[in-house]
Amino acid sequence: MTEQRDEKGKESNGRVALKMVLIVIAMFGFGYALVPLYDVICDVTGLNGKTGRVGVEEATGPDLDREITVKFTGSLGAGTPFEFRPSESSLVVHPGQPYTTNYVAKNLTGRQITAQAIPSVSPSVASLYFNKTECFCFSQQMFEPKESKDMPVQFIIDRDIPKHVKSVVLSYTFFELKDNAGSEPD
Repeated sequence: MTEQRDEKGKESNGRVALKMVLIVIAMFGFGYALVPLYDVICDVTGLNGKTGRVGVEEATGPDLDREITVKFTGSLGAGTPFEFRPSESSLVVHPGQPYTTNYVAKNLTGRQITAQAIPSVSPSVASLYFNKTECFCFSQQMFEPKESKDMPVQFIIDRDIPKHVKSVVLSYTFFELKDNAGSEPD
């Protein structure tokens, strides 16, 4: 009788172990698929400030009858040893016309740092019509010790932006990439 229970216990343990292995594989697969899935959802819905990328040559010309105020903000990720701010707080723009502004970042440490900016556009409906043609946020930024940089953003607001949108906020969160964590602190 004891042998039967031991045999059933071993079979039960084997099934539990198999289920756990399958759960781990499913979790890994879900995690692997999450980034592309997230990008698709953001592109479709305009969530998280994902904006389009168009070239200046694709612009159809400005709508001089409309003005939209674009406000610029910047913040730092927790523990990011930088100064970071827009060079101007706002611009009044015409949909369909390209514009350029800058953000300024300064490495406050005595070590080399790589940083990245994550954009956000609000209201969220505006992100579908806010097209960056060039942006420092498209790539990682390398800073030498104490280095300061003016980083350009070129953008066009699509002429088809809904008429009720009179103001748009372009915000960036700037953060140190953690692959620098092994560097000696200042």
